[in-house]
Amino acid sequence: QVQLVESGGGLVQAGGSLRLSCAASGRTFSSYAMGWVRQAPGKERDVVAAISRSGFGTYYADSVKGRFTISRDNAKKMVYLQMNALKPEDTAVYYCAADPNNVITTKLREYDYWGQGTQVTVSS
Repeated sequence: QVQLVESGGGLVQAGGSLRLSCAASGRTFSSYAMGWVRQAPGKERDVVAAISRSGFGTYYADSVKGRFTISRDNAKKMVYLQMNALKPEDTAVYYCAADPNNVITTKLREYDYWGQGTQVTVSS
């Protein structure tokens, strides 16, 4: 089992940057595929970025491709989401999520463990 705690959210102007961090507990962090999922007001959760167990494989939703970068440090049990060129439509609660069963996953239903979420607000 793994516990996840996100940090780094906040209020930023359009065009700005934020870096989200996710701290994981547990001894087998490197065996989890990780992802960042966001939920905007009134909308369903969407996977915006995912990273494989090793960190060599990544996935990005079309809406964030070229602007967001996901990374992980297995030794520190951390996952990051660097968000650049932020847009008002990026406003959402961002969740860190872990999947123990796949090398990498883009499917929401495959994530078994979730953090509490961190709010990102982008003003125009």
